[in-house]
Amino acid sequence: MKAIRRLTVRTVLPQPLRGLEELVLNLRWSWHHETLDLFRSVDPGLWEAVRHDPVRLLGEVAPDRLAALAEDRRFLRRLEAAIGDLRDYLTAPRWYQALGADGAPAAIAYFSPEYGIAAALPQYSGGLGILAGDHLKTASDLGVPIIGVGLLYRHGYFSQSLSPDGWQLEHYPAIDPNGLPLTLLREDGGEPVRITIGLPDGRDLAAQVWLARVGRVPLLLLDSDVEDNDRAARDVTDRLYGGGTDHRLLQEMLLGIGGVRAIRAHCRINGHPAPEVFHTNEGHAGFLGLERIRELVDEHGLSFDEALEAVRAGTVFTTHTPVPAGIDRFPRELIHKYFGGPAGLPGVPVERVLALGSETYEDGDRTVFNMAVMGMRLGQRVNGVSRLHGVVSREMFGGLWGGFDTGEVPIGSITNGVHAETWVAREVMDLAAREVPALMDGHGWEGVLGVPGGQIWSVRRVLRERLVLDARRRLRESWRQRGASEAEMSWIDDALDPDVLTIGFARRVPSYKRLTLMMRDPDRLRALLLDPDRPVQILIAGKAHPADEGGKRLIQDIVRFADAEDVRHRIVFLPDYDMALGQMLTQGCDVWMNNPLRPLEACGTSGMKAALNGGLNLSIRDGWWDEWYDGQNGWAIPSADGLSDSDRRDTLEAAALYELIEDHVAVSFYDRDAAGLPRRWLEMVKHTLATLGPKVLATRMVRDYVRDLYAPAAASARAMSTGSFAGARELAAWKTRVMKAWPAVAVDHVDSTGDESPHVGENLNVRAIVNLGVLEPDDVAVEAVYGRVDDTDSIVTPAHVQLTRDGAENGRVRYTGEIPLDRTGPFGYSVRIVPHHPLLAGTTELGVVAQPPDPPGMTNGDLR
Repeated sequence: MKAIRRLTVRTVLPQPLRGLEELVLNLRWSWHHETLDLFRSVDPGLWEAVRHDPVRLLGEVAPDRLAALAEDRRFLRRLEAAIGDLRDYLTAPRWYQALGADGAPAAIAYFSPEYGIAAALPQYSGGLGILAGDHLKTASDLGVPIIGVGLLYRHGYFSQSLSPDGWQLEHYPAIDPNGLPLTLLREDGGEPVRITIGLPDGRDLAAQVWLARVGRVPLLLLDSDVEDNDRAARDVTDRLYGGGTDHRLLQEMLLGIGGVRAIRAHCRINGHPAPEVFHTNEGHAGFLGLERIRELVDEHGLSFDEALEAVRAGTVFTTHTPVPAGIDRFPRELIHKYFGGPAGLPGVPVERVLALGSETYEDGDRTVFNMAVMGMRLGQRVNGVSRLHGVVSREMFGGLWGGFDTGEVPIGSITNGVHAETWVAREVMDLAAREVPALMDGHGWEGVLGVPGGQIWSVRRVLRERLVLDARRRLRESWRQRGASEAEMSWIDDALDPDVLTIGFARRVPSYKRLTLMMRDPDRLRALLLDPDRPVQILIAGKAHPADEGGKRLIQDIVRFADAEDVRHRIVFLPDYDMALGQMLTQGCDVWMNNPLRPLEACGTSGMKAALNGGLNLSIRDGWWDEWYDGQNGWAIPSADGLSDSDRRDTLEAAALYELIEDHVAVSFYDRDAAGLPRRWLEMVKHTLATLGPKVLATRMVRDYVRDLYAPAAASARAMSTGSFAGARELAAWKTRVMKAWPAVAVDHVDSTGDESPHVGENLNVRAIVNLGVLEPDDVAVEAVYGRVDDTDSIVTPAHVQLTRDGAENGRVRYTGEIPLDRTGPFGYSVRIVPHHPLLAGTTELGVVAQPPDPPGMTNGDLR
C-alpha cells in the first residue's frame, strides 16, 4: 500500500550536538570541505550511503552513534570550531564591504526559476540553475547583499533512468521540504508567512515561503502546496518546467509577483534593507516588474509611466538564450485573462502589460506575449552571458531599438563564471594551497607554471580513477534498472580504465548541442575507442526534456552504440545527470568536449569547471570558449558556419573532431618522456590554469555585475526616487513629450569643409542644419557618426562625436564640429539626432533616431 502523505521525522540530537543543526541549515557546507569532513566523521559508511546529504545523515544515524559522539571530546572540539568558523564567515567584512557605501546597493534581489546549490536540494534542471547557484554562493563569499528568490518544486526536475532498449524514462520522486535544509519564513508570532496573488475566477493562489541559507545569502522559495489552495492551485509548484501553458504562466506569476511580496515580508520580519536593484535571471521572473509598478502606483501615487521609469532604472535583465525557441511566449489572450478585469494588478492596465511583451519589431509574432521582450522593456540594463552571446542577442533583439545599428543595441555581456569551491576537486585545491598559496587569496595564477608536472599528473590520475570507479557503480545501477542479471553485468568490473585518455560530454539534450555528432561515422569512432596504442574512452551524460521526443531518440542512439559488446568498456552513457555526476565528470575527465551548432551556445560553463581541475577543452568556438581560446589551452573544432546544408555541416565538423582527437589530443596525451610524463600535455594544462583560472571564476563574474550593472542601476534608481520620485516623474513627462514631437525632428542639411583629398591626422569641419520642431536643443544631442566605409557606403565600426550648437538659420538650429581623420582608406560620415536627458542610461534608450536617408554633402574618399 502506498502512503497518502510523505513526511520526514527529524532526529532529536543530544544537547552537545545541537550545533550540527546550525551547520546543516546553512548550505555553506556544500562548498566547505572542513564542514563536509565533520559530517563524514559522524558515520563514514552512512555518509556514502546517503550520497553526502547531511540532512539524511542526521535522520538515519544510529542513536548509539550520536550518544558516543556527544561524549567524544575531539569531535566536539571540531564541531565547535566549525560553528565558530561559520559564524565568522557570516559576519566578517568581505570584498563588498570594502567598497564603501557610496554607489554600492544596500541590497540586490536576484530572481531565477531554478537554483543549483547542492545535489541535496534538487531544484535545478541545467545550466541556468547551476549558474544561479554559483551566483548566490559567490555573492556570499564576496559579501554582496543579495536576496535570492525562486520556487520550491515538490517534485523538482525529473530523475532519469533507461528502458532495456535505451529509451529515457522519467520519474518524479516526491520531495518533503522538512527533509531539506530549509526553514519556513514565519511572522513574529510564529505563523507561517502567506503570499497570495489573485486569479481570474475570484480565487487567490496562496504560497508559503521556505528559507534556504546559502552562506550569507537568504534564498526565498515559494511553495503553493498549502491547505489554503485547492488541488489545482497546490500543484502550481509541483514540477520544474512542468505542465501546460496556463500552468507555466501561473508559475511565472507566482515567481515574479509573489516573489516581490515574499521579499517585502522577509525584509519586514528580519529588518533586512529593501533591495535597490532587482536582477531578473532570464524572462521567467519578468512579472516582478509589474508588481513593483503596482506598488509605486498604489503606495506613492505615481502614474503607470512614472512608475515604469522608476522600476526600469533599478532593474537588470540577463538573457541566457541565443535562440527564439528558447524564450517563453504566451498567447496574448491568456495574458488578458490573468491581468485584465478584477484579477489584474491595480494601477497596471492590461493594455500596458500586453504592450510590454509585444513583438512589435519586423518578423515579430503579433499573437504572442514574449517574456524576454517584456524583461528588456522593464530593465534599463540588459546583458548576455558571453561576448559572442552579446553579439547574438543584439542581432536577435535589435528590432526593439530599430533606429540604431546592431552594434549600438544596448545589450552588453558579462561572461559567466563558476564557483571554484563547488566544482574544483579537493586534491586540486590542496595542491594549489601547497604549491601556489597566493591562489587561495585569488591571485598569483602565474605561479601554477612552476608546479612540478609530476604532481599535477599524479593528481589527475587520482581523479580519473575516482571517476572510473564511480562510473562503474552508476553503470551497474543502470543496467540493474534495465533488467540485466548479475551474470550479464560482469563486464562492468573492467569497464573503463584509469590510465586511458578520458573525454567527457555532458549536456542537456536539445538538438543544437548535437549529442550524437561523435557518432557521425561510427566506424571511425570505434577505431578511436579501440586504438591499440592510443585508446580513448568517452563518458556521456545528459537529460532530454520529457516532451522532447527527438532528444530522447538521440539518447537512445548513443545508448545503443554504447551497449555494443566490442566498445561498451570504452564508451558509456551515465543516466540521471545531476550536480554530483557533473562534479565527478568535470574533475575526472582529461578533455571536455562540446560541439554545439555555433553560435547557439550562450556560454557553456562545464568546460570552465574542467579547466579549473586541470582538464583541457575540445570545443566548437562558441560561448565562453570563443573569447578565451588561445591555441594553447585546448583545441578548437573548426565550425562550418553559414553552410546551409545542415547534414553536410555535421559531416564536416565531425570529421574535424575525429582528426583532432586522433592526430593531436591522443598524441599529446600518450607522448611520454623518460619519467612517463606527457610533457607537452602538462605544459598545456599549466598554461590553461594560469591563463583561464582568473577569468572563469565566478568571483570575476559577480564583481563585474556589481561594478558594471548593480552599482549603476542603484545610482539610477536613487536618482529616480529622491524627492518623492521627482526624477521618475520628470523623465516620464519628458519621454512623453519627446516621443510625441519626434516625427517632426529631422536633419535638413549636412556639409563639410576641408581639403577634398585630406590626409590622415587632419580634421574635417562638419556643419548640420536640423529641425527640432517643438523640442528644445537641450532635449537632443546631434552627433557626427564616422569611420571606415564598405562597398555599400555603410559605416563599419562607427565612432561618434557630439556637435555643438552654433546658432539658428530660418527657424532651424545649426550645429558644427570637427571629425578626426584618424585612419587611411575609404572613409565616410553622417549626422544624426538622438534624444538626450541626464537620466537616460544611453542615447539608444528610446529607440528613436533622426538621420538623413541619403546624407547630403557626404564626403567619401581615400585618406592618405
